[in-house]
Amino acid sequence: MKRSELAFTLALVPFDFFALVAAATAAFFARYHPAFTQIRPVIFDLNIESYLTVVTPITLMFLIIFAFTGLYSTRRSSIGHEISRITLACSAAMALVFAISFFSRVLFESRFIALAAWILAILFVCLTRLVVRGLQRSLLHFGIGIHRIVVIGETPVAKALMNEFKHKRRLGFRIAGHFKSFNKNVATHLREMKRKDALDEIVLADPEATRAQTLELIAFTEQEHLVFRYSADLFAAAVGRSIIHMYAGVPIIEVQKTPLDGWGAIYKRLFDMSVSSVLILVTSPIMLVTALAIKLDSRGSVFFSKLDDGSQVMRIGQGGQPFRYLKFRSMRPGTHSMRYEELAAHDTRKGPLVKIKNDPRVTRVGSFIRKFSIDELPEFFLVLSGRMSLVGPRPHLPEEVDRYKPEQRKVMTVKPGITGMAQISGRADLDFESEVRLDTYYIEHWSPWLDLYILLKTPLVVLFRKGAS
Repeated sequence: MKRSELAFTLALVPFDFFALVAAATAAFFARYHPAFTQIRPVIFDLNIESYLTVVTPITLMFLIIFAFTGLYSTRRSSIGHEISRITLACSAAMALVFAISFFSRVLFESRFIALAAWILAILFVCLTRLVVRGLQRSLLHFGIGIHRIVVIGETPVAKALMNEFKHKRRLGFRIAGHFKSFNKNVATHLREMKRKDALDEIVLADPEATRAQTLELIAFTEQEHLVFRYSADLFAAAVGRSIIHMYAGVPIIEVQKTPLDGWGAIYKRLFDMSVSSVLILVTSPIMLVTALAIKLDSRGSVFFSKLDDGSQVMRIGQGGQPFRYLKFRSMRPGTHSMRYEELAAHDTRKGPLVKIKNDPRVTRVGSFIRKFSIDELPEFFLVLSGRMSLVGPRPHLPEEVDRYKPEQRKVMTVKPGITGMAQISGRADLDFESEVRLDTYYIEHWSPWLDLYILLKTPLVVLFRKGAS
């Protein structure tokens, strides 16, 4: 870890302390503001000096809880994850304050100050963390805190990583070299780079590398005191999170497929029901106008719910179970089977999915509603009924799922979604392997904050029509 990163991690403690004290002080003076005293006069006697003598130990208690909740971890996390931890830590600490206040009146008598301090503490600490992150990113432009890495591997994964690190400098990585494979000549070159202080980390971006090659590279990084990272293949990704149990003194590893289990599944279902109900009401005028436009533009049903032979349109859902599917019709009736016959030669997507570029079957209205994903609005009813979720892997056709590799079937661990990691990361432009990799990450790292992030980013992606089909 870079010294600058350690310095910033250490600096978070005094920054948080002052942010919490500032929040408590702001809450105190807010209580005495005329806007609030006119509503409810102050009936207690409390001066700022006495107040701060109570606030100081409470603030130290907050910092201890922050430490236990991982807010001073040296490992970097997403801003959404950090904000969720701050909210949890401040809420837990304030709950303890409320408990002490309930059994004793020694703290202070104003519930307004306590509630205001709680909200302001979350706000002030979050703002402080954003300032620190901004300062770190600013220093990256001057080369302070940059991780100089060498990428090993001549694969699409290696190219994707180098492109990401090149165009997103805020991640803090700079490509110092790239080699097709690791051998003695490469090892000599890397040692020379390390001697000149031009190398910090090595990234093995070849999921197909042999065990012997990987172990040799790990041994080299240990000898040269370099950080070693590697990209996991689909098998490694399929293992997911592990829980170790001890039976008869023997460690048994249980593979946990996803956090979306137990209370996670209950929360997600309640969230889907409530949000989809609201979205149905909000988008109902758009759906009515769309239905009318489809009917006036071409003959046939408003919805795409029947195949050319009259059978029900199906998609594959959670656990590989098929379910009835519908969306607004965007193509001429009776042309669905053309994707496997006349238009098969125009399939532009590698893998089991079929993707027809400049599809001639699409109607004028269909072209517009596809660009802005309006054709998928009826899927809100499928979410409400429990067949789909707002966020998750896209539901695919049964004939497409039949072509999945065994390790790719992990995307059916959870309910399919209207939007997901793949949709906000490239939509139709992604190849199937990249889509599976993103969906696998979502399944293994699900959290309410991740769902919220995806939902908030989706409208931006749709409006700019990034990778729209």
